[in-house]
Amino acid sequence: MKVARELNADCLATGHYVQRKIGKNGEAQLHKAIDDNKDQSYFLCQLSQGQLAKTLFPIGEILKPDVRKIAAQQDLITADKRDSQGLCFIGKVRLPEFLQQQLAPKEGAIIEVSLENQKYKNTPASFTSETERLQYLSTKITYSIEDGKKVGTHQGAHYFTNGQRKGLAVGGTKEPLFVIATDVDENVIYTGQGKDHPGLYRRGLFVKQDEIHWIREDLALNNGDTLCVMARIRYRQKLEKATLHKTALGMYVIFDALQSAITQGQFVAWYDADECLGSGVIS
Repeated sequence: MKVARELNADCLATGHYVQRKIGKNGEAQLHKAIDDNKDQSYFLCQLSQGQLAKTLFPIGEILKPDVRKIAAQQDLITADKRDSQGLCFIGKVRLPEFLQQQLAPKEGAIIEVSLENQKYKNTPASFTSETERLQYLSTKITYSIEDGKKVGTHQGAHYFTNGQRKGLAVGGTKEPLFVIATDVDENVIYTGQGKDHPGLYRRGLFVKQDEIHWIREDLALNNGDTLCVMARIRYRQKLEKATLHKTALGMYVIFDALQSAITQGQFVAWYDADECLGSGVIS
């Protein structure tokens, strides 16, 4: 966008699968692509009004097979190119290998948290205020080594993320182990058996005040306001019903259903039907 402005261009066009629409009051809107399987609105959830107003998405209203047909008609060499599955800015290398190239290995413990210990962690608290309830639903569980048993070692907690199953290299369990928490300060990975382990699930999350971003600035909530939305916490996750709770501290996003592997540092994006209204960094 900066270069486009320096060239005095009227607008910038990109190949993202999203749609830009202009509302009745002149506001720029970011909508999901017609091709739901390729929709990239989650990736663009931090766009501003100024950026969106000057950007065009010419393939957002076209299905991917039809895009390939157009490319073939124009004799483009990418017409039959396989879809990219990696991160375009790191080249032809898988993400785990890239991280290992950039971050030094550091051996640490893999701890398995039993269901019995997890039930203790998940014991509901009594609340004296609505804010306390929101905080409880959105605060991640903290673990210590005493909460489980050591079942293996790893080469760096920074290589793993919540919900991850592959790469642990721990056998002998009835069900596969999943990462339920990482402690990069102590270099410990906490795991639980099975994709239904309660340590994987939470109802809510929190976004700090300075991390809240509204694409639709005209719809921004004031302190004390709530808004029913559809939301997602990762790419290609189906949209889930949630309620935004705006407070002086920031935004609580409370889902109707339990969510698996809510991860600090990733984005939560919220929608009205197929329009992405805003987003925030999970605290």
